[in-house]
Amino acid sequence: MQPFGNQRKNDQPHTGSGQGVGPDAPPFFRGDAGRSRFWGPCQRYLLPFTLCLLASGVAIPTAAANPNSPPLYLAQAGEETAANWLNRGVILVQNNQITEAIAAFQKATQLDPNLAAAHYNLGLALRQQGELQAAANAFYRATQTDPKFALAFANLGAALLEGNNLPLALEYLQRAVKLDPQLGLAHYNLGLVFFQQQQTQAAIAAFEKAQQYSPRAAEPPYYLGTIYGQQGNRERAIAAFREALQINPNYAEAHYSLGVILFQQGSLTEALTAFRKAAEADSNYANAYYGAGSIFLKQGQFQDARQLLQYARDLYALQGNTAWAARADQKLQQAQPQAQPQNQAVGSGAGSS
Repeated sequence: MQPFGNQRKNDQPHTGSGQGVGPDAPPFFRGDAGRSRFWGPCQRYLLPFTLCLLASGVAIPTAAANPNSPPLYLAQAGEETAANWLNRGVILVQNNQITEAIAAFQKATQLDPNLAAAHYNLGLALRQQGELQAAANAFYRATQTDPKFALAFANLGAALLEGNNLPLALEYLQRAVKLDPQLGLAHYNLGLVFFQQQQTQAAIAAFEKAQQYSPRAAEPPYYLGTIYGQQGNRERAIAAFREALQINPNYAEAHYSLGVILFQQGSLTEALTAFRKAAEADSNYANAYYGAGSIFLKQGQFQDARQLLQYARDLYALQGNTAWAARADQKLQQAQPQAQPQNQAVGSGAGSS
């Protein structure tokens, strides 16, 4: 049982085919794949899982949450055509049968290697299964069959970014925004590349464009807040984090980051509220308990501090984060009855961007 909080519970259609593609895509990744930068749980800036369908035939309803997405269509085709297998794969995805959908998309690409939508949807499904290299290969083939397919370049760049191949990710993402200057997710992923490369001004510009073209995405203001916080501009950081939370009130990382800034300003009550909301949004978010425990330690409420810091320590340990488990344990020792209160800063927390 956690100390506080409750247990919590892209794309647009593409049509047509292209020029054909060679049998092999280049190897994309350098070393181990890094933390998810596009599809993962802490990177919520992705369009609904809307799959590409041929724009001919009978319209069918879709569960996509994006009201700006064009309607999806089923092609009128024979049983063994590529279009039919493509449509079958889409229906399987909508029924959460991802393994079967992958097989259907693969069949579509075998029947028509020039069907860019099949390669693209295959990439989405493979990524949902965690098969990053295979997903990148599929997106690459989509770009080869249709060199003007901006979303395929954007998703390929996102996969490369997740695979920690920043130079190649940058190349494909820049190609995506050249093809479609208003593609918000491409600007967002460009911002992540620049952010990792510590090109601060370029990252800010990219995230601002992502905000402009995808105003319903919470990730761009979150990363702007992170950059402003690193620059010591607390007021702009607070405003950016709050903007992210207006878009997504369950954004645990934004609640936590807001709490850190408020803690640094000495607004302990507001900071505690932010950490509590972070834990409510994600009951396994160890940083939230660590931050709240640090506040109780600072306030001399040692029993509450011990409870939260112990919980944070155990979560860090379960998640394999030994460094922050040790750090939480050090603070836990300060909260013991014989220890004196220590007015130490919360810090940025484990895994902070």
